[in-house]
Amino acid sequence: MKQLLVTGLSGFVGGHVQGALASDQQSEWSLWPAAAFDLLDTDSLDRLFSRGCPDAVIHLAGQTFVPEAFRDPRRTLEVNLLGTLNLLQALKRHGFNGSFLYVSSGDVYGKVEEADLPVRETLLPQPRNPYAVSKVSAELLCQQWSYAESWRIIVARPFNHIGPGQNDSFVIANMARQIVRVRKGLQAPQLDVGDVDVTRDFLDVRDVVQAYLQLLQRGKSGSVYNLCSGQERRIRDLIEEMAALAGVEIQLQQDATRLRLSEQRRVVGSADKLQKETGWKPSITITESLRSVLCDWELRETQE
Repeated sequence: MKQLLVTGLSGFVGGHVQGALASDQQSEWSLWPAAAFDLLDTDSLDRLFSRGCPDAVIHLAGQTFVPEAFRDPRRTLEVNLLGTLNLLQALKRHGFNGSFLYVSSGDVYGKVEEADLPVRETLLPQPRNPYAVSKVSAELLCQQWSYAESWRIIVARPFNHIGPGQNDSFVIANMARQIVRVRKGLQAPQLDVGDVDVTRDFLDVRDVVQAYLQLLQRGKSGSVYNLCSGQERRIRDLIEEMAALAGVEIQLQQDATRLRLSEQRRVVGSADKLQKETGWKPSITITESLRSVLCDWELRETQE
């Protein structure tokens, strides 16, 4: 079997990559066993590859929380940009010659005019926060390496994704947790929310993982791919659907601390390029995703 290194394996998406490979008996990939390493410590990266290199890498690790990026932009740039450079250089030093998938973010597009929706890869990135700056910078670094090296280097720009195991700093996970707490009688039937009348393009994390595996197989080196559902959904509607699934009645109370300045009102992307070049298509409905998030929080609240 081919050996796959996944950085950020302990994170939300990394855990689902691990689960997907473990449950797919037909997969040609097995996880490359990796000791602990630090992207900012080149010695630890050299130790990681001292016994050889994997056949492919999915680079998920990074600082991904936008508020933290505003609080400490230097650290965000160090981890996301210089950490990626350190990883690429370490792989080169140890003879890597496989496929490298860099996971960027749809956030790199910044504020998009409604006339430019759905967002396609040809739209010029206009990053509006330090996290997005770090991501588009690392994208360019990876593309430069794709011109200079014989490896296959591919960039994915995932939009919002949801699913079991997500931290409750993200809106759908947070709302699901509150709804479960309401159902259990642990809080009043009032949810503290930010601006819930914006729209976003949500994709189930398990479909995201399948797209990454397809890109490792069929993505074109040096290319950038949007990863999204192509469906525009209002946050308020998703919260109300979760409440209905949970069988509770709720009221939404706007919390000023949850509002973000310069919020993009509408988001919807196009994954036409990804679908055309890899054959990938999303398979999990939004209702299935919301139900799985609720079930996950039901279990987590029970364990606490």
